[in-house]
Amino acid sequence: MEDGVLVLRRIRVRYRLQAGPEQEEVIARVHGFHARYCPVYRSLSPAIEITTGYELVGP
Repeated sequence: MEDGVLVLRRIRVRYRLQAGPEQEEVIARVHGFHARYCPVYRSLSPAIEITTGYELVGP
């Protein structure tokens, strides 16, 4: 908190993707570059640390 106001310093994004293991290579590749094309990420990331990850859940 700063001056009684909650301030966001970090955001953790966790994607749960319904996909089979045969799609993991494509998912990993897209996950590697998606943030630089995301307007929300690009707007917030200079001021807030944003980390992303994903997990595959079976179809």
